[in-house]
Amino acid sequence: MPSARTVFGDPIHLLAFGFGSGLSRWAPGTTGSLAALVVYFAIMNFPEWAYLAITVIVTMAGFHICGESARRLGVHDHSGIVWDEWAGMLVTLAFIPPGITLAGDAAGLVWVALGFFLFRLFDILKPWPARYFDEKWHDGTGIVMDDVVAGLYAGLALMLIVLVAQQTGLAAGAPPA
Repeated sequence: MPSARTVFGDPIHLLAFGFGSGLSRWAPGTTGSLAALVVYFAIMNFPEWAYLAITVIVTMAGFHICGESARRLGVHDHSGIVWDEWAGMLVTLAFIPPGITLAGDAAGLVWVALGFFLFRLFDILKPWPARYFDEKWHDGTGIVMDDVVAGLYAGLALMLIVLVAQQTGLAAGAPPA
């Protein structure tokens, strides 16, 4: 693990390590995913197009940020590099229907927490093609894309659970038409 001085002294490492969240000695991917919630809560009420644009920018920037940080460290996908978790979490949480996570809504926090757990599950399991990107693409694109794919799986699972909960009356809000 690079020192805090190394991470905080280099803008690329600072971003790649999620502003220090990847320095955690305990499960840096989980810690980085939790830190990504700060970004999510800051942008969750943005118009859908703006949320998606930010998610695309975070993802695309991650190709360079994660790849360059890994190159400088001499380790492909160092466990402390968590910018990719940030991209994957934003992808996952994009599947929460608009209006279900209004600020201060305790029920909405349940969906955010479920999204977090589903993302961590799929990030660890790495179903195809996430594992392919993780094992075969040894650059920033591979580092980020396995998390984006995990985010897509988690987001689809989350959306299905939300729809079932709405259909059965367990969740507030009308099911989509």
